[in-house]
Amino acid sequence: MQVSGQKVVFIHYTLTGEDGGVIDSSEGQAPLAYIHGHGNIIPGLESALLGKTAGDKIKVTIPPDEAYGDRDEDLIQSVPVEAFHGVDEILPGMQFHTETPDGVQLVTVMNVDGDQVILDGNHPMAGLTLNFDVEVTEVRDATDEELEHGHVHGPGGHHH
Repeated sequence: MQVSGQKVVFIHYTLTGEDGGVIDSSEGQAPLAYIHGHGNIIPGLESALLGKTAGDKIKVTIPPDEAYGDRDEDLIQSVPVEAFHGVDEILPGMQFHTETPDGVQLVTVMNVDGDQVILDGNHPMAGLTLNFDVEVTEVRDATDEELEHGHVHGPGGHHH
């Protein structure tokens, strides 16, 4: 069975950055499962996997515009320390979820300057060219329930 829209795809992957350092990997874990065509994974990787079958191995380099986008300096902002209720110590590198008009957004603390906290709303991998080494381990039809919910159920997915 080939990877195509509405199929559940199981992959093992290793993600490396431009310097060759490993950013993320499924090694030693269950394969990642996603529904093809539902935007569950970055567009560049989804495109590269189209038409592949179980056992196929690919290496693909994905530019920022097909991954997490370019960095947007407008997403860096200064917020008063008082906005962090119940947080004893705010340190660079800490991450918080915040409500925005576009929904929940992950922000990373860049710096603390007196009573101001400098936050970066860019995805941590924004602006990066990503290298994926991927093996397709299984392709199956998605169930009606999975398609309705927009994600995989069972091993490698939600509700397991």
